[in-house]
Amino acid sequence: MNIQLPPLKSELNQFLAIAIPLSAAYLAEYAMFITTKMVVGKIGYHELAAVGIGGDLSFEILVIFMAMLSVIGVLVAQAEGSGNREDLGQSVRQGIFVATIIGIPAMIGIWNLDYVLIATGQDEIVVELAKPYLKGLSGMALPVLWFAVFRNYIAALSQTIAVMVITLVAVLLNYLLTLWFVYGGGGLEPLGLFGAGLATTIVSWVMFLALFLHIFRKPALRGYGVFKGRWKFSRSIFQEIFKLGIPVAALTLFEAGLFIAASILSGVIGAETLAAYEVVMAWAGIPFVIAFGLSEATMVRVALAAGRQQPRAVRRSGLLGMSIVAITTLLLAIIPLLFSDFIIKVFIDPDDPGFLEVSSLAAQFLIIAAIFQVFDGLQAAAARALRGLKDNIAPLWIAGFGYWVLGIGGGSLLAFKFNYDGAGLWWGLAIGLFVTSNLLLWRFLLFTQRSIHAGAPR
Repeated sequence: MNIQLPPLKSELNQFLAIAIPLSAAYLAEYAMFITTKMVVGKIGYHELAAVGIGGDLSFEILVIFMAMLSVIGVLVAQAEGSGNREDLGQSVRQGIFVATIIGIPAMIGIWNLDYVLIATGQDEIVVELAKPYLKGLSGMALPVLWFAVFRNYIAALSQTIAVMVITLVAVLLNYLLTLWFVYGGGGLEPLGLFGAGLATTIVSWVMFLALFLHIFRKPALRGYGVFKGRWKFSRSIFQEIFKLGIPVAALTLFEAGLFIAASILSGVIGAETLAAYEVVMAWAGIPFVIAFGLSEATMVRVALAAGRQQPRAVRRSGLLGMSIVAITTLLLAIIPLLFSDFIIKVFIDPDDPGFLEVSSLAAQFLIIAAIFQVFDGLQAAAARALRGLKDNIAPLWIAGFGYWVLGIGGGSLLAFKFNYDGAGLWWGLAIGLFVTSNLLLWRFLLFTQRSIHAGAPR
């Protein structure tokens, strides 16, 4: 369909209306893990390593399942673009069913992650410290996934302010509860690392309930029939969520597995390398979650244009989103290059016996992280732009090659064969993300060019 594109300024404004609150919300969610590391890291670097690797593995498990649920945002956006309100409401309801089904094994998996740490040869002290933390953290699985369904719903309708407000409040609440539970006070005995996990679980439930009440009470959001009558199982939509979501989850498994493997391999090298890795990842996650919010907005804008059958708008929305992600992450790369000492001291006390070795390693890793974070953000945006077009299979193969053959394969070779240790792992990540981002960008350009020539999106 040859429809004249709206002004670029209009597209940018609509993009930012979704992206800014989403990025702030994702940043706030990630900040809960950062504040936990800040509180616990002051106890010692073994505690930092334990909470770091336990939290990272738990978070990545949930990210994989949240990726599957992200297709609900695509279904909602395309239904909104085509004016099909009934399918829109049904997609959200079926998403809650799916989140419940996958949330239960996620909770069980987080509870038992200490077996993974033992099997991968992590430091015995780190494993023992991680056990109580994981037990306290496991209860967050279901509310986090239910929250993700509702977040995808309102993001597709460009109404993300509530998500931002809820998550910003949650950061402060998580920090205060973590301090109280870990160190005790006010009649409460210190709960240690179990308390750190429990604090995040409680805050996750508060976030879900707050968003649920917001959607339930706002007429504009209830108008799509999300809470209409009895919730019935819809086989067709349920199957579509799994059909579209499984390749997306698999792609995210490759992506999340990249960092999980790097975390585990860092622990194999030594507790100091793992602690340094956790310090750097605490920073590297900041530009990534900002890019993640921008990428989700890119997906929504692409899906809306696809629902309206506007292939030129699809291409412009995707390229605009990817450009903003690249510029944002490039600007943020200045921070680890100029303020590495400050970043390191936020997470580990200079009086800690392992400070000199951990800080030296972290300073090296931060330089490499500054380089690869641009391509990390770009690959996230390109993958989600393709997801907005329901193109999920080709990106899966691209991610498998880039993340694992080049990223983990190349990084392991550099770390263990050529004795570059932790720095070798980080260079492997950088190479894998560079190649993956460029291949996904090329895929998007090819896919959309064909749609334009055909006169309609595929």
